[in-house]
Amino acid sequence: MTHLPVLSGRDLVRALEPLGYQRSHQRGSHIILRHLAEPHHRLTVPDHKVIAKGTLAAIAREMGMTTPALVEYMA
Repeated sequence: MTHLPVLSGRDLVRALEPLGYQRSHQRGSHIILRHLAEPHHRLTVPDHKVIAKGTLAAIAREMGMTTPALVEYMA
């Protein structure tokens, strides 16, 4: 089992930028990211101090990645 890192929402946004995601806007405590190659594809990242492991897994699924692959990329 892969140990998930403890990340804040802003840390996750910074980690996703090299993958082609760009901050579009923020509404309340949620940061909306758009993919540069696919402008209609968007991710919602909560701007929390600690992102729950289930939320991190859901974001990885939305990206089309497995959770271990996302964690390996961020390492």
